[in-house]
Amino acid sequence: MKISDDCLDILKSLGMPLKQQSELCRLVLLALAGLKEDSSWDEATAEWLRIHDILSYVDNIFKKHYAENTRETIRKEALHFFRDAALIYDNACPTNSPKYKYRLTDEALQLIRSYGSESWQKNLANFISVHETLTDRYRAERHFNEIPVKVNGKPFVLSPGKHNQLQKAILEEFAPRFAQNSACLYVGDSTDRTLFVDEKKLNALGIELSVHNKLPDIILYREEKHWLYFIEAVTSVGAMTPQRVEEIHRMSQATSAGKIYLTAFPDWATYKKFASLIAWETEIWLSSDPDHLIHLNGDKFMGPRG
Repeated sequence: MKISDDCLDILKSLGMPLKQQSELCRLVLLALAGLKEDSSWDEATAEWLRIHDILSYVDNIFKKHYAENTRETIRKEALHFFRDAALIYDNACPTNSPKYKYRLTDEALQLIRSYGSESWQKNLANFISVHETLTDRYRAERHFNEIPVKVNGKPFVLSPGKHNQLQKAILEEFAPRFAQNSACLYVGDSTDRTLFVDEKKLNALGIELSVHNKLPDIILYREEKHWLYFIEAVTSVGAMTPQRVEEIHRMSQATSAGKIYLTAFPDWATYKKFASLIAWETEIWLSSDPDHLIHLNGDKFMGPRG
């Protein structure tokens, strides 16, 4: 397929690592450019595409089928490298958002449209010469919307989005109120599920870490009470259902610590969407009303008020 060979030449000319010259990466770039086997490079376009759109395009146009569970591979092996090379940028949504999309940068579109023409070498040299400037520019645009947060007193940044805004509230609003002096053992980002992991402490407490276990969004440990807080931040999916509680129980069955299961919501409207799904004997916290908890097991705290 000549256009795939041409694409390989483009990636080589840009100095992409060998792994990012694979057939998968070439097909991803061709999908982002809206090109077919018989297209010419000057027909390239730059439309916003989800990873699902890229998979569908590659399947329909190039008859190469990649399963939906390869999305993370495409993100890490192709899209992250293309973004670092200023070939593409994203719309700064959380990765788990159905609205998360990528498109070619204007500079990359102009470059690949010139492939095979007399201006190719000149445009290539110019793109490479300003590469760092372009990378810094697109990185700055992305970082403008990042969410600063402190984890155990150290600064981190979360990627943009409502989910990570809620995670910030859990760490900075919930923890000081209801998990005083606790240490954060795990917090995942929408784009990096291993943003912060204290593997040594989790292992010492008997929390099983493996590829088969999906940790909740945040894990806190309150040493003075020997309590573990397993917290799910919910803006669209992921409440503490009975099934989810059982999953977390299995991965933490070796611990002697007391377990607290909590679902955090940004507001009442979001909570009401999930109210019927949440497991008994778990807690609910709303960032819109940070001083209060909802406890789904009335008899534990039953009694008269003073």
